[in-house]
Amino acid sequence: MSEHVYTEINRLVNRLKQDQSSDGSWNYPFDTGITADAYMIILLKILQIEDEPLIEALVNRIESRQTENGSWKLFHDEKDGNLSVTIEAYYGLLYSGLRKKQDPHIKKAKQFILAHGGIKKAKMLTKMMLTVTGQYKWPLIFPLPLEVILLPPVSPVNMYDLSVFGRVNMIPLLLLGHKKFQIKSPITPNLKDLYHTREERSKEHVWEEYRTDEYRSFFSTVQNAVKSLIGFPDYLHSLALETTKRFMIDRLEPDGTLYNYFGSTFFMIFALLSVGYSKDDPVILKAVDGLKGMACSIDGHTHIQFTTPHVWNTSLISYALQEAGVSSKDQTVKAANQYLLSRQHHIFGDWRIHNPKAVPGGWGFSDLNTMNPDVDDTSASLRALAYELKHNPTNQDSWQRGVAFMISMQNDDGGFPSFERNNDHQWLHLVPFEGSKYLLTDPSTPDLTGRALEFLGNYTNMKKPEKVSKKAVNWLLDNQEPDGSWYGRWGICYLYGTWSALTGLKAAGHSSDHPAIKQSVGWLKKIQNKDGGWGESCYSDIKEKYVPLGTSTLTHTAWAVDALISTSEEPTPEIKKGITYLIREGSKECWANEYPAGQAMANFLYIHYHSYRYIYPLLTLSHYKNKFMNELKTGYPPFN
Repeated sequence: MSEHVYTEINRLVNRLKQDQSSDGSWNYPFDTGITADAYMIILLKILQIEDEPLIEALVNRIESRQTENGSWKLFHDEKDGNLSVTIEAYYGLLYSGLRKKQDPHIKKAKQFILAHGGIKKAKMLTKMMLTVTGQYKWPLIFPLPLEVILLPPVSPVNMYDLSVFGRVNMIPLLLLGHKKFQIKSPITPNLKDLYHTREERSKEHVWEEYRTDEYRSFFSTVQNAVKSLIGFPDYLHSLALETTKRFMIDRLEPDGTLYNYFGSTFFMIFALLSVGYSKDDPVILKAVDGLKGMACSIDGHTHIQFTTPHVWNTSLISYALQEAGVSSKDQTVKAANQYLLSRQHHIFGDWRIHNPKAVPGGWGFSDLNTMNPDVDDTSASLRALAYELKHNPTNQDSWQRGVAFMISMQNDDGGFPSFERNNDHQWLHLVPFEGSKYLLTDPSTPDLTGRALEFLGNYTNMKKPEKVSKKAVNWLLDNQEPDGSWYGRWGICYLYGTWSALTGLKAAGHSSDHPAIKQSVGWLKKIQNKDGGWGESCYSDIKEKYVPLGTSTLTHTAWAVDALISTSEEPTPEIKKGITYLIREGSKECWANEYPAGQAMANFLYIHYHSYRYIYPLLTLSHYKNKFMNELKTGYPPFN
């Protein structure tokens, strides 16, 4: 098997080198299904921006994903299909003007929608898009009064209690809801035939989320907080309008998008229209161009990404190449690391509200992210840059700022969040958004905590006795699942969290004989498939328990095997079978290797990272080689 390990490592290294962009980054697609494709068609048509080649390309992409029963799915094994995504696809195709309700595949989509509850059963964010574009009426009361934006961070209820991801999407929606803004174009499709009855078209039936006693109590609490503000009502109203507009404008990235997110920029454009911006205002046009800049090509089809994954891809790939034995002086690695250094943050963002003593020094996810760093991208970039930054005196400042920023993000509970520290407020769970637990809050999670521990243990001198690592270890041990696994917030799902936690605990100095580690290893071995691989369904994320996929994937297998390698002194049968799977299946094409490995919001947005099928098998094979196939054991030279 040794020769096959080296051959596969060589293949993966060469593939990654071949795919590097001229600026040193990797732009493998960030595939989030068809939602943004449909929204982009709707946006262009409403703004009357003529770009028929793009619209036609997006129509073709959407149609390529339709299933036999007329639906669209979030993931391959989703039963029947997904109602909200099918509504979005149906709407986008009709809005394009290139498809008609009489078309056979459009009829099938309509039949699916009606058979699964009709338009009123759409998910919340889909309802928001439909409302803004004139298909629903706004509810009498929206989630929060606009004046909530004026509440200071010290208030018991304030907008900065929301996660940055929730806040940047919610604030444009607050303005739109306050204005009861709606916009149509001359070709807006009529979706009344997606209701079962005339009664369903009333707002009271559509907005069932706002009819509960819990929500009324929540809304009353927020209103009371707003009433506590000192000032004249008219003045507060105008100030809230200006503050909301200023919030969005002040957070525009160089490409004109709001925080480099498609969804927030989409709603921001309409929010600005609601306060008097014209369709051809330079701010609007630049934002649209920024969204167009998120386009990528997948299997010959144009896809609009929710954001660009350049920094994440590049940090992981540079690190994996170096773990495989590629020198940090190699031109591929040098170009990648130069790109990463150019993307380190130097300005303050909203994170400083919850972390006022920290200074900029982190990294964000996307190519043009300048003010929204996160713990995971920071640790990933530091791993890639470790050798260069620690051995090149001219870059010591970058290393120190990066490490200091990452450590400063640790929550008081000992775990690590994604974007903002100590920002997990239970009152937000009452907001009637599906998945509000992770959309609106930013809690400590096992995947972020484990990966932070792995970095601190392997790349700094902060082992278990150190305060930072000890608190993180304790948090992980306290948050292990009863079966021995850990939940991963940003990956699918328990395999991702368990891999992160185990590698973090080992890097922090924990023995493989520790009960938590032994139980976790036992769980991984128990769920290994007969073919030697592992596979987990996105239903794990929805049901909040491990659900097997029924087949193996390269990424899930790599995570599981890498976790086992970190806890084993010898290559166990489970490890060998996993390595054999990675080698045997590495270059094969099948649906399982296109299955989402990432998630952004349960039951709404899942991510297929096209880079993962190369990164994680390479990383795992390299760790296997480095630990069990050194030159003395195998006679093979180190990879170069």
